[in-house]
Amino acid sequence: MILTILGCYAATPRTITNPTSQVLEIKNRMFLIDCGEGTQVQLRKHKLKFSRINHIFISHLHGDHFYGLIGLISTFALLGRKTDLHVYGPKGVKEVTLLQLKLSNSWTTYNLYFHELESTESQVVYEDDKVVVTTIPLKHRVYTNGYHFQEKSGDRKLNIEAVENYEIDTAYYQKIKSGGDITLDDGRVIPNEELTFDPLPAKSYAFCSDTVYTESILPIINNVDVLYHESTFLQSEEQYCEKTMHCTAQQAATIAKKANAGTLVLGHYSTRYGSIEPFKQEALTVFDNVELADDGKVFEF
Repeated sequence: MILTILGCYAATPRTITNPTSQVLEIKNRMFLIDCGEGTQVQLRKHKLKFSRINHIFISHLHGDHFYGLIGLISTFALLGRKTDLHVYGPKGVKEVTLLQLKLSNSWTTYNLYFHELESTESQVVYEDDKVVVTTIPLKHRVYTNGYHFQEKSGDRKLNIEAVENYEIDTAYYQKIKSGGDITLDDGRVIPNEELTFDPLPAKSYAFCSDTVYTESILPIINNVDVLYHESTFLQSEEQYCEKTMHCTAQQAATIAKKANAGTLVLGHYSTRYGSIEPFKQEALTVFDNVELADDGKVFEF
């Protein structure tokens, strides 16, 4: 599971920082999460292939989270893309995107599908044979969702030594990997546990930005391996949280602790601060395993 931070700062882009956008690679899938201004430039800068992005998840319709979407969609067309593109986001994302395409007469060369969200309850929005994506209803100034990415358990791993010892034909390997027992020619039944090892534990990732502190998300993100949670302010500026509906680093750490998360990744920092290191120090007073997102940073979990 690889997370590439393209941008992780709040509000406006600067020459030294970018608004929210990140790429999650999980089970050989590549998902783009949020698409602030400059996303396609960051994708090029960090050598992430445009052609691998088939699903884009938008948390909410504030500019620092989706103003890069129309540019990316248009560039895909200019590059002659043919593969379908799916966009998941709040109701209105289709209207605002199609209006720009219409007025600029820049229709896509590929099928563009919108999956608009309105529910305030958690729901599955994407699923295939490897990954399932569920919304995390957040509390912000506009309708907002985070996203929970969960790997499905993979096949069991063959114990080659055991399989060869029983002289089992390779034609049965997939059955064994899928959990099946094997009956030998002499009638003996070999239980699957003797022929395989457990698969690697399925990993999970939760993206939570933007939101005021809310424990309503805990049942959805419980025991998540990696939690990205917004930390717009330090505790010294907590008075701004209620008005802007954002969190402090300490509050993000409290959510991580109560969710029993494996790792907390902080992001969405206000640009009022000269350094992001204090965010980590503040979070560490509550939660032990804290990482700082930063533009261009790559995490491998």
